[in-house]
Amino acid sequence: MGHHINGKSSIVPLIDRLNRYPIGLPDNDKLRRILEILFSADEAYVASRFPLQEATIKELGRATGWQEIRLSPVLESMAEKGLVMDMVYGDKTYYLLMPGLIGFFELTFMKRRQDLPVKELAQLMHEYLFEDPDESMAREFFDSPTPLTRSLPYEEHIPVESQVTTYESAREIIKKAGYGAVGMCYCRHKKEHQNKECDKGAPSENICISLGSAARFMVRRGFAEERSVEKLLQVIDTARDLNLTHITDNIRHKPSFICNCCSCCCELLGGVLRGYHQGVAKAGYTLEIDGDNCKGCGLCKKACNVEALERIERASGKPKFMMQVKEDVCLGCGACVSACQNDALTLRPVDRPLPPEKKRDLFKQILKEKKRLSPYVLESVKTTIMRKIGMS
Repeated sequence: MGHHINGKSSIVPLIDRLNRYPIGLPDNDKLRRILEILFSADEAYVASRFPLQEATIKELGRATGWQEIRLSPVLESMAEKGLVMDMVYGDKTYYLLMPGLIGFFELTFMKRRQDLPVKELAQLMHEYLFEDPDESMAREFFDSPTPLTRSLPYEEHIPVESQVTTYESAREIIKKAGYGAVGMCYCRHKKEHQNKECDKGAPSENICISLGSAARFMVRRGFAEERSVEKLLQVIDTARDLNLTHITDNIRHKPSFICNCCSCCCELLGGVLRGYHQGVAKAGYTLEIDGDNCKGCGLCKKACNVEALERIERASGKPKFMMQVKEDVCLGCGACVSACQNDALTLRPVDRPLPPEKKRDLFKQILKEKKRLSPYVLESVKTTIMRKIGMS
């Protein structure tokens, strides 16, 4: 902290590099302060020289002009902070610069730490994400036709005549991942440092799930703890008891996380609440209300995490009120269904766009929509060719 003698010399190239990701970080004074806290001057320089794909220390040495003996401790520090992900394949370690969102913003608050001014960071991140009058960050994250994330339905509420696909089943995603871990909810932990609590009483600890290679990195670096499939499924059950909404990568093959989100803390759902109703991809279902059974009590509205329900007055009959669903807002998650005591709510299948197959497909699609595709494709192809040559 306080180690950027000239903020512009190291921070501006870092911001430029981060803005080559599908979700960039619009530049302003708050962002610069966040980055100055998280990155030392050396770390900011190294990050600014990262390719878009993973790289070995030798490749990063060529990019930075630094010897391995100087570069190695900087990369180690960055991995400990969650600024880069280090992955071991065979006898080589590959490093990948984390994006801001979803990336090192979240990892900053996924373990309890004394090395950062967390209270200041919590407030800065909140202001950066939610108090920008131009909403540049909100537009950057939520305005693409293809969302970065999607909701998952509660399988137990899916009609018996409808079969949930594997990529829409939280349980099947966990079972197929091969490795999983559980960690702290970034959103709720950050909120704690603003002296606020979750309205639903959801925990900060042991509630958000990471999967696959991302989970291995997070366990190794102290951001999460390894759990068996059985234990991870228990986390899903806990989330459902609290009427939380499952959010995952908007891909069909090997999602890297399942977050269990509430309306009061979650920044993803916060975007939906602010009017970005397509900012999180909806599950392949929507809520249907049986008007004959509905009493208009509003328990479902209280359980809903995106304010997709409203009480309306009946044209005739009793009781006087009933609930109505806003289909353009409803995520199809089913978090509200179990809150109904009158069996008035069910999930109904609807046609939705198919999620991209893999994360690379998702990133390319978003970059294409933002007209930032070309550099990503060129570097991706170049890196793939170099990898094949090196491994042949």
